[in-house]
Amino acid sequence: MATYVIVGAGLAGAKAAETLREEGFDGEIVLIGAENERPYERPPLSKEYLQGKGERESIFVHGPQWYADNAVDLRLGTRVTRLELDNHLVRLGDGSRQPYDKLLIATGATPRRLPGPAYYLRTVHDSEALRERLAGAGSVLIVGASWIGLETAAAARAAGCEVTVVEPEPTALNRPLGHELGDLFARLHLSKGVDLRFGTAAAEITETGVRLSSGERLAADFVVVGIGAAPEVGLARDAGLDVGQGIRTDAALRTSHPDVFAAGDVAESFHPLYGRRLRVEHWANALHGGPAAARSMLGQDVVHDRIPYFYTDQYELGMEFSGDIEGYDEIVYRGEPESLEFVVYWLREGRVIAGMNVNVWDVVDEIQELIRSRVIVDQKELSTG
Repeated sequence: MATYVIVGAGLAGAKAAETLREEGFDGEIVLIGAENERPYERPPLSKEYLQGKGERESIFVHGPQWYADNAVDLRLGTRVTRLELDNHLVRLGDGSRQPYDKLLIATGATPRRLPGPAYYLRTVHDSEALRERLAGAGSVLIVGASWIGLETAAAARAAGCEVTVVEPEPTALNRPLGHELGDLFARLHLSKGVDLRFGTAAAEITETGVRLSSGERLAADFVVVGIGAAPEVGLARDAGLDVGQGIRTDAALRTSHPDVFAAGDVAESFHPLYGRRLRVEHWANALHGGPAAARSMLGQDVVHDRIPYFYTDQYELGMEFSGDIEGYDEIVYRGEPESLEFVVYWLREGRVIAGMNVNVWDVVDEIQELIRSRVIVDQKELSTG
């Protein structure tokens, strides 16, 4: 009987285990996670759950009995210390060895850290600790105008905190959205009373606030750092797998070893539409990548080519984003951005490469079809719908 081992008990790993059973795999499935919590979804941790909305049980991928009912050997609080690819073995922190026939690495990413006392937001315990602190704080300083940073800022304002955000880029979300759309998010937060400090970095974090690279000191009750995440590639690199920005895979999520696969935040996978490898950290990639990897492990013909997708909720703004803006040369709007009810398209050489709908719903399929089609669009028609 074959044994499939999944290292990483997050959304990608849990959905891979689910798919293996749905596809008829009757061998042994071992799902190994370093956290003590069973697999859960991370988006609520910086959104509704951080604001105290929704029950704790709602964040989990499966109910507590699902793993036993589906014969998935879920090992929580267990660290993997080494992968022995030639021997098809996983070494565990307690010194034991777990053999496998096929291996999926879904170890995710970990927050990039700065020296000094600060809160980070990655795990359910991080979210709960931060929520408790927000409830009793007067002021919070957030390092990083990232998605996590801005969602945390919105939650902090909802909790009644004074909020300052420090960001070395010239505006919010400059890298994922570009200056023009990043400015829109900056204006939203300014309108809610957030103090935004762009073009400066946190040189020192202390118990009483932050010293900026300019030398200015900003006081706060506590500091939250949201400056991105780094993929957990250490096990893969040490094992000799091909690693770049993440664990490199083909479009079927197979790594440089034929019996080893990677999915979710940790994978840098070849995307046929873009003709290059992408590492996508967002929820949808884990949601769909885990099942794709499972089918690939089973020998099915798999091409994981979904359009990158992300969503956020900040104050009264709800947004969905599809695609990748790299190399864009033009922006086209449908609707007025200042109304916070519009669709925006990023174009390259007349073709749509990304789109974002803000408080406009049921258009994601349309946007993604435009991206996939690679047709040269009529910009007037695009702007009027």
